[in-house]
Amino acid sequence: MVNEKIEYNADHLQTLEKGLKVIEAFNGEEYLTISSAAKSVGISRPTARRALITLVNLGYAQMLDNRFYLTPKVLSLGYSYMTARDSWEITTTLLRDLSKQTNESSSIAKLVNEEIIYIGRVPANKIMKISLNIGTHLPAFATSMGKVLLAHLDEEALDDYFSKADLKPLTPYTVHQEDELRKEFEMIRERGWAISENQLEIGLMSIAAPIRNMRGQVIAAINCSTNSSITSREEMVEEYLEPLLRTADLISKNTEIELPF
Repeated sequence: MVNEKIEYNADHLQTLEKGLKVIEAFNGEEYLTISSAAKSVGISRPTARRALITLVNLGYAQMLDNRFYLTPKVLSLGYSYMTARDSWEITTTLLRDLSKQTNESSSIAKLVNEEIIYIGRVPANKIMKISLNIGTHLPAFATSMGKVLLAHLDEEALDDYFSKADLKPLTPYTVHQEDELRKEFEMIRERGWAISENQLEIGLMSIAAPIRNMRGQVIAAINCSTNSSITSREEMVEEYLEPLLRTADLISKNTEIELPF
């Protein structure tokens, strides 16, 4: 299925757009107030209030002391999408198998603006201070999956990314200069995989490979992650790269139906 760009016209519901953007504004936030929602989305306070109250009435949020919190019901929005295709069940099974083979955590993510968003994850350990779950957003340039996805953008899209991304170092080892990242992306495209060591968080190392659709386009990435104080970079490549690439290939080819992401 080809995603078509839909132009703004009479069929475009701006009220629905604003409501969805209010949900997106909760990313990384425990709660929102009417003022913070309005500021984050760029809408008026009355519009933000109506959107938040509507979410409460529909059960997607709750209000306490003028603060709005999302409820677990909001997960049903993404879950319906993930379970809409048989291929997702196969993909999840393959992800679990990879985690069993490596005895490490494995994840799948896609690129959303300047971040990656986790759409599948099988945790095997707790090596990160950051809690990772489906829906978690992380800065793309500092993660192995993000590096894979950025490396396969076309030149125009990559230029747009660099014009918007906040490339601040997250650790002393974070590669954050545009020229250095472009060189790294070129190398990733040539060898077909990426590795990130202590760039997102000290102690975290991960290796990632691309997932492609039937047309060969990179639509997501899959990774394995481990503790960099226990496993060396060479050991990670030697032990995890082959099963990672094999799993990425199986996911890409697991069905004649397009993957649901």
